[in-house]
Amino acid sequence: MKVRLLKQLDRYLGNVAVFFMRKPTPVALQSPRNMLFIRPGGIGDAVLLLRAIRAVKDKYPLCSITVLAEKRNASIFSFTGSISRILLYDRIPDLFAAIHGNFDVVIDTEQWHRLSAVIARLTGATLLVGFGTNNRKKLFTHPIPYSHDTHESKSFLALLAPLDIFPQEPFESLIEIPPQAVAAIEKKLAVLAGKPYIILFPGASIPERRWGTEKFRELAQRIHDWGFPVVVVGGRGDELSGNDIVANGVGLNFAGKTSLAETAALLAHSRLLVTGDSGLLHIAAELKVPTVSLFGPGIEKKWAPRDDRHIVLNKHLSCSPCTRFGSTPRCRIGARCLGLITVEEVERAVRRILG
Repeated sequence: MKVRLLKQLDRYLGNVAVFFMRKPTPVALQSPRNMLFIRPGGIGDAVLLLRAIRAVKDKYPLCSITVLAEKRNASIFSFTGSISRILLYDRIPDLFAAIHGNFDVVIDTEQWHRLSAVIARLTGATLLVGFGTNNRKKLFTHPIPYSHDTHESKSFLALLAPLDIFPQEPFESLIEIPPQAVAAIEKKLAVLAGKPYIILFPGASIPERRWGTEKFRELAQRIHDWGFPVVVVGGRGDELSGNDIVANGVGLNFAGKTSLAETAALLAHSRLLVTGDSGLLHIAAELKVPTVSLFGPGIEKKWAPRDDRHIVLNKHLSCSPCTRFGSTPRCRIGARCLGLITVEEVERAVRRILG
């Protein structure tokens, strides 16, 4: 299913379903044996959820963990050994498999939409946990408060409190890159002859989160002039932008040419990543790769990396951040919050990280 269709279904059917469903009765639970995490949405949310999944596995090593994800973020969950099974939220047979999975615990990590809470309730699990952000809270035995002022990784960890799990950060990197992806990237990078490189990700899911191809092209030229080749990554929709960015022979364009696992391998061996507020930002942070990130519509306090390996550039305009629960309104002033970030500012941030 398309993302827009899922949101429309949630809007028109979610409220009706919640109204007619009964509130579950809390029942005491001992050690969970079979647990389901529900995680629709993008790559970034999936990466930030890995810590919570690992914390459950550390506390209950015999518990089997299934994740119900979307096609667009499911591969992230294959990067960890803590998960036994991955089902797809946007595949009808997998939805039925989740509903009839005999789970004793279901944790719905969706922040706002209701259909995931409906699916959680339909499983009949003893313990149902989720964010109580609207009438969806009726469907959980343990609704959990949610705040836009709390970093999302901590919000996800808060969902574990009903299981008496209170993990202490930090964990080591939780992403295990498949060896075949590493080997494929080493082959692709042979042309660089071992030179350290900097990754640029010009893409975004919506225009309001794009800094602009021309600015990335100018930044790439400056980085090349310092002696560093650039590597552009992204999806197929970023391929033309990538060609423009490296047009002067400043590096390699891998946009649309690598799997997500191969992109993670590229990130793991890079000096740093320059990106907007994106899923790749969270992959890089999880891999302990320094980043320069450009924020405007997104909530920096909730989504930006938090340690001193990272630099966040944000103009903090009065109209930003404007994103709430994954939805960004169409900008009437051309994403000025990002447009005001200059190439010189990004260049200084990159130089500062490189030392």
